[in-house]
Amino acid sequence: MALTQTDNKNAQTRLLNPSVLASLSNLELVAKAVVEGFVIGLHRSPKFGFSQEFVEYRQYVDGDDPRYIDWNVFSRTDRTYIKRFLGETNSHLMLLLDTSASMGFGSDGTTKLQYGKYLGASLAYLASRQHDAVGVMLFDDEIKEYRPPASKMGSLQGVIHTLDAAEASLGTDINKPMQRFREHIKKRGLVAVISDFYCDAEELLENIRPLALHGQDVIMFHLLDDNELNPDIKQSTLYEDMETGEAVEVEPTYMNKAYREKIQKHIKTIEDAANGIRADHILLNTSEPLDRALHNYLTFREKRG
Repeated sequence: MALTQTDNKNAQTRLLNPSVLASLSNLELVAKAVVEGFVIGLHRSPKFGFSQEFVEYRQYVDGDDPRYIDWNVFSRTDRTYIKRFLGETNSHLMLLLDTSASMGFGSDGTTKLQYGKYLGASLAYLASRQHDAVGVMLFDDEIKEYRPPASKMGSLQGVIHTLDAAEASLGTDINKPMQRFREHIKKRGLVAVISDFYCDAEELLENIRPLALHGQDVIMFHLLDDNELNPDIKQSTLYEDMETGEAVEVEPTYMNKAYREKIQKHIKTIEDAANGIRADHILLNTSEPLDRALHNYLTFREKRG
């Protein structure tokens, strides 16, 4: 029986489910599976720059990936040139992944941190397909790991390895890591912040705004577990704060009304803060496939383009 276009799209979407991705042996395979499945779902639309049609040459500069050197031209002219392709953006993507303790929460087998790893690795793989330099920073209340944007051979594997090794640990203090990040990053490009944003919205705005003012294009991936967005408890339950260790007993009536209002208000506050600095805010339920996240990322790139 032949599959219809809708059936094929649904099959690709199922492949992007976190529960399916968790069965793959390593993060690099996850990234490859997500991106290739996503691209097939797009039918390789040139709108998003996946065409590899040759456009022109440009002179090699330090930091370029030597895989794209045209050695035939070098042998004739003794000059080093890089092939450029349609869809090449010659930009850089910096991934900022929150590894605070709250990111270790997951109610359906996939934690927010694991989902963030899948997303970060997929974005890195997708960006490298477009010949972008990719870097990564892991943070909680300090910078835990930092790799500057690079497009040299092996840099993608380095970024994915850094993401794979991330572990949820301490509480969140966005001030220090963001201040240090601004000192590190000089070149304009794309900055993808992946976090549950359990922080003060005004404090977040104060730290993200300077990035936008200095020419960085910021996209904020707001990860929340389905149980955080849609709690369903039938009796009094003891909840423990993963960052402070503080425990509190919660009644079903509170979770069904007051809590839902509070979480939606917090989400709206973060979204408004993002809009105020022309950053994109993408709310993601970690039980859902990654295709919406990737589609939003590509739309964001095209809009900023």
